[in-house]
Amino acid sequence: MASDLLGRWGESLAAAYLRKKKYTLLAANYRCRFGEIDLIAENRKYLVFVEVKLRKNADFAEAMEFVDRRKQERIRQTASVFLANYENLTKQPRFDVIEIYAPNGFDTKNPEIKHMEDAFQ
Repeated sequence: MASDLLGRWGESLAAAYLRKKKYTLLAANYRCRFGEIDLIAENRKYLVFVEVKLRKNADFAEAMEFVDRRKQERIRQTASVFLANYENLTKQPRFDVIEIYAPNGFDTKNPEIKHMEDAFQ
């Protein structure tokens, strides 16, 4: 339960980061039978499917490393369902990963945010 709340907190930090970068958020926690996409946003050029990874630190592995091939395939399939349901969206799709490092969880004053654009095809 606490990890769910921490995950949602991380997603809200990522959403705020994207808004600051002039992205428009279209959906959060989009789900279908294939999986879930944390955030779906768009900028002038791209429709962006974002996987958010929150970690205390990168000691064990960088957060991006937890988005393995299997996870990428589930995200791709979920994105395909989203695109089929919203045919009016014509921007080029892109898959991003946002890593958030918060050593003290909710008490972290300035979480480090790394945005990897076009993280996988």
